[in-house]
Parts: sequence; structure tokens; C-alpha cells
Amino acid sequence: QVQLVESGGGLVQAGGSLRLSCAASKNIFDINRMAWYRQAPGKQRELVALITAGGSTNYADSVKGRFTISRDNAKNTVTLQMNSLKPEDTAVYYCKGDVFGASRREYWGQGTQVTVSS
Repeated sequence: QVQLVESGGGLVQAGGSLRLSCAASKNIFDINRMAWYRQAPGKQRELVALITAGGSTNYADSVKGRFTISRDNAKNTVTLQMNSLKPEDTAVYYCKGDVFGASRREYWGQGTQVTVSS
């Protein structure tokens, strides 16, 4: 079992930046894919960005060019650098880890609130 703990959320003005971190309780080297999701009030949870064990990344169209996901296997952390924030980025952001294969598993953090004021 792996526990994921997010941090770094808060209140920021539009155009500002925040850096979210996801700390894992165990080695993330064996987690095939790490991702950030977000959920705004009244909306479904959506994928924001993902990074594979090999370092490949993918982003939602709405955040391309503004957000950057990275992982540090040595520190068991995944970060999401968010720049040029917009009010529509306001949401609870969740970290997720996926293990694929015969023993498929998924892990979720508890979420961190990001609020962008206009």
C-alpha cells in the first residue's frame, strides 16, 4: 500500500503560480504512471497531467504550455508546476498513482485546494 500526500495548494491571483507536490510513502519507481487530477465544484474529476515511469508526459489541452509535471524517483515525489493560473483552474487537485499488470492497483491522495481569484 502506498500513501500519497499532496501539498502546495492555496489562494493565488490570476496570472500567478503555484507548485504542488505529491509525496509517496514508498518508492514510486515501481508505479507505472503518476498523475494529477482536479475536480471543480459541480464538475467531474478530470485528468490534468500524467507522467510515466519512463518520463513521458501528457497534458490536458486546457493546461498545455502552462503546467509542467515532473517526478523525482529518488525523493518519491511528483510535482506540478502551475504558471499563468486562471480562475477556471480553481479546483481540488489530487495526486494519483497507477500500477499496471497482473496486480493492478491505484492510489489516490486526499487532495489539495487551489483557488485562483480574478
